[in-house]
Amino acid sequence: MKLETMTYEVEGRIARITLNRPERGNGITMKLPKELASCVEQADINPNVHVIALSGNGSGFCGGYDLVTSAQDRLSGFSTDETEGTVLADEYQSTNHDPSKTWDPMMDYQMMSRNVKGFMSLFHADKPVICKIHGFCVAGGTDMALCSDMVVAEDKCKIGYPPARVWGSPTTALWAYRVGVTRAKRLLFTGDCLNGDEAVEWGLAIDSAPRDELDEVFENLAQRIAQMPINQLIMMKKLLNQNVENLGLSSTQLIGTVFDGITRHTEEGYAFQGQAAQEGFMQAVRDRDEPYGDFGMVSSGVIRPKK
Repeated sequence: MKLETMTYEVEGRIARITLNRPERGNGITMKLPKELASCVEQADINPNVHVIALSGNGSGFCGGYDLVTSAQDRLSGFSTDETEGTVLADEYQSTNHDPSKTWDPMMDYQMMSRNVKGFMSLFHADKPVICKIHGFCVAGGTDMALCSDMVVAEDKCKIGYPPARVWGSPTTALWAYRVGVTRAKRLLFTGDCLNGDEAVEWGLAIDSAPRDELDEVFENLAQRIAQMPINQLIMMKKLLNQNVENLGLSSTQLIGTVFDGITRHTEEGYAFQGQAAQEGFMQAVRDRDEPYGDFGMVSSGVIRPKK
């Protein structure tokens, strides 16, 4: 597969998947989950690879879905970018996101569940996946981080799901499994974010480090895991993942993915969509987050308070 949203390379026993749309904050497109699953498959079938290292180029790991253009287009026409992902997304939007037409929740589910399968390729990979987060990992970006086996985070990075405030539900639905129900409620009832040190304290990340030390800490962990025999790594991962699967992850993800569609078709969801079309997506996010004193992030970077 020709990769457009990421790069893939193998160095010794480590397969490196690097999100590579830094000019858009590595924002998620329709192609990204498909390319991600393909890279994971390559790493899984390579007998020399012991561990998969996931990271992102640019100022942050991932700013979530690349919605700056598509959200504005919902009510004012559609993008002319003739890529496969955009064409599919536009066809979906035009048939299922027009407020004057009937919304089909199962069409919505079909769309988003394919993305969930792509993200979950990290969880279901035979080999361990470690994720390095710097800068920001918000909204849909957290799906990839939480589907990884372990996270190493920059101490002052930003990790969270601000769309819980409006227009989003975490489709991979892993928050409660990673930090516990009570702490997951603390995050999703507010849309607040953690920094890297807090993520370690809450059990979401295995380690944190300042930006200039992050690569070294991450590489030390990757190399240590890579020393293990592949068969032992596969057995340990499958053994431990059974705990999560037996707690009902698949049914939780079904609800989370359906709810994600519902959030975009509530009164508040339509209002957010309408504002994005009229004033721009970034302005809509500013106004959403301003009451919380936290101005969130989008794919183009940090949103600053209005002057």
